[in-house]
Amino acid sequence: MNTQVKRLLQVASLALVSFAAVGPASAGSATGLWIDHTGRGGIEISNCGANLCGRLVWLKDEKNSKACGTQIIGNVKPVAGGKWDGGWIYDPDQGAKYSVEITPMGDKLKVMGYQGSKFLSETMIWRRASGELKRCSA
Repeated sequence: MNTQVKRLLQVASLALVSFAAVGPASAGSATGLWIDHTGRGGIEISNCGANLCGRLVWLKDEKNSKACGTQIIGNVKPVAGGKWDGGWIYDPDQGAKYSVEITPMGDKLKVMGYQGSKFLSETMIWRRASGELKRCSA
């Protein structure tokens, strides 16, 4: 399971190629543009009603451009302590969804993918994108 979650987050990282203006989000917010833990993907997290969702908007490797626009995160709900939980994160390589907990930490975002129990989880640290990022086209 940990390998599958890791692959999912790596694919989510395959999204950074060019530079388009990104509006600033508050430092303690989970919304905004994030570079995944590998530095190869950009995921834009936004409000979807009362919940959060996220899509790949930047890929470092143009060979993976088919993944551009893929929804990676969905239905993540606010919980106590500024965390978000109860939603899902998608692994395109495995064609599988896992549960996800998201915790904003200033200019970093803790993304924990898990299956069933948080005891069996994989935690990644994403960083907020700075400046401009050229978005891939879906």
